[in-house]
Amino acid sequence: MELNIKKFTKELKSDFFDFFDNRAFTDGSPYYPCYCDAYYLTPEEVRTVTDRRAKELGCGKEGLRIALRESSERLIDGGIMQGYLAFDGDTAIGWCNANDRTNFTRAGDLNPAFRREGDVYFDGGIPGEVKSIVCFEVAPEYRGKGVAKALLERVLKDAEADGYKFAEVYPKISEGFSALDFTGPMRMYKNAGFEETARSGKTAIMRKVLNGDGK
Repeated sequence: MELNIKKFTKELKSDFFDFFDNRAFTDGSPYYPCYCDAYYLTPEEVRTVTDRRAKELGCGKEGLRIALRESSERLIDGGIMQGYLAFDGDTAIGWCNANDRTNFTRAGDLNPAFRREGDVYFDGGIPGEVKSIVCFEVAPEYRGKGVAKALLERVLKDAEADGYKFAEVYPKISEGFSALDFTGPMRMYKNAGFEETARSGKTAIMRKVLNGDGK
């Protein structure tokens, strides 16, 4: 594997969609279809925009896929969607959704349209203070090969260089490993120096000090 991590830009939009369209869910993942837009939307926006568009397209999984893809494209074109793509050569094989926390509405193992135990909702905050890492997706044949770890390391390196005080993550409360654990395993975060600061249902909120004093 010729692994290369690239910071996501609009110029990589075609690689992003190539990954999600053709490789991300080839194992029959229950999370298909997904284009990593839900963390940027309120439940009301999901119901009134995404769900309405899916109905216009005839409902069903294909209608939902197109609606989600369009939603993600709007976020990318608007400069809101941020993150990192992992490449093997010229082929995108992994994704990490990482952004300033003030750009996200929520995090955790969420239900896209409704509040539920474990959803973490954000209210305000200071731009440039907390870098949030909310999701990983790696092509099935590349899982277990250190792709998520490499993505995490790049996010932390860049966040520190950009002056962020903290990095924050929202894993499920579990010491085990699951290939479908899109929020990232607690064990990986602990090994990277994150410490648990709070819990919401079955979601842990963990932080790593980058340029702050831990307060």
